[in-house]
Amino acid sequence: MKRIYLIMAVIVAAMMMSCNPKDEDDNNNLNGNNGGGGSGDNKINGYEYVDLGLPSGLKWATCNVGAEKPEGYGDYFAWGETGTKKEYTIENSLTYGQQMNDISGNAQYDAATFNWGGSWRTPTKDEMQELLDHCEWEFTQVNGVLGSKFIGHNGNSIFLPAAGLCDVSSFDGVGNSGFYWSSTPVELYDMQAYGLVFYSVKDVVGTYGRPSGLSARPVSE
Repeated sequence: MKRIYLIMAVIVAAMMMSCNPKDEDDNNNLNGNNGGGGSGDNKINGYEYVDLGLPSGLKWATCNVGAEKPEGYGDYFAWGETGTKKEYTIENSLTYGQQMNDISGNAQYDAATFNWGGSWRTPTKDEMQELLDHCEWEFTQVNGVLGSKFIGHNGNSIFLPAAGLCDVSSFDGVGNSGFYWSSTPVELYDMQAYGLVFYSVKDVVGTYGRPSGLSARPVSE
C-alpha cells in the first residue's frame, strides 16, 4: 500500500511540473500586449493598469472592482453607491430620484475611488466613448470567460468580462453581455445614468436605471 501511495505521489508531482509552464504562459498572455493586463510594474495604489495609447492618456485598470484577475466578474454596484447588497431595488437605491452631478472621483458615491483609493475613479461617459472610438473591439474569451477585448493603437489591451447585471436579486446576461457604469448621470432625468454595454455583436454607451447592479472598471490619469 505504501508503494502505491509513493507511485501516486510521483505521478501527481510530475503532473504539477508539467502544468507550471502552461500556467506561466497563460499569465504572460494576460499581462502582456495580447491579453487583458499590463506589466507587473504598472500599478497605482497596488492595482494594475494598461496604457492603451488613448488621446487623453487615460489609464484603464486590468480588473473590475472586487475581482483579482481580468476575467473575474467582481462586484456589482448600483449607480452612485460604493458597496454591494443582497437586492438592487428602487426602494434601496441611494441616488434614484436625486439630482446629481458627475460623481467621478467622489469617494462618497464613486465605487472605484472608495474601494481602490489613490487616483482611481469611475470613467465618465466621454471617457467610455473614447475607449470605443480609439480601440479595436472583439468579443472573445480569456481562460474560458467570454467578454470584450479593447485593443489600443499601441497594441496594448484590456479585457472586460461579460458579467451581466443584477436586477433586484436576479442576474441577467451573465456570460453573454457586459454592463459597466460611467460616472455621468443622465441630464434632467434623475433615475438613470450612462454606462458601457456590450454583446457579442456590438458595444455602445447607453443609459440604465440607477438601482441596477452593474460592474465597475476603474481608470486613472
